[in-house]
Amino acid sequence: MPVDLNGYWKMISNDNFEEYLKALDVNVAIRKIATLLKPDKDITHDGDHIIIKTLSTFKNYNMDFHVGKEFEEDLSGVDDRKCKTTITWEGDKLVCVQKGEIEGRGWTHWVEGDELHLELRAAGAVSKQIFKKT
Repeated sequence: MPVDLNGYWKMISNDNFEEYLKALDVNVAIRKIATLLKPDKDITHDGDHIIIKTLSTFKNYNMDFHVGKEFEEDLSGVDDRKCKTTITWEGDKLVCVQKGEIEGRGWTHWVEGDELHLELRAAGAVSKQIFKKT
């Protein structure tokens, strides 16, 4: 059975994020700002319906989806692209595949104790973030 992702999560670490943003071809000014941010995650998880709000002082990004159903994701708040996104459970991990211009793009969320882990992937670059539940 999938884990419960509900809660408010504060970032405690952010490794290799600039390389991930470079792989997305995000311009250098935005990359510099983004690497200084410590965004929070506010997650509402009700069965197969999940809303993930990424909140920061610079920009917010909301993802509202149903697990297992492909949808068109507008990433104008991230790298100004659109992609076909599918999110599924693989055991206790929430796995996202984003099909579009960038090869190997996606992410994985999982919980260990009171920590939410996020691995971001794009074009061979991998960034790892950890959030602590508040």
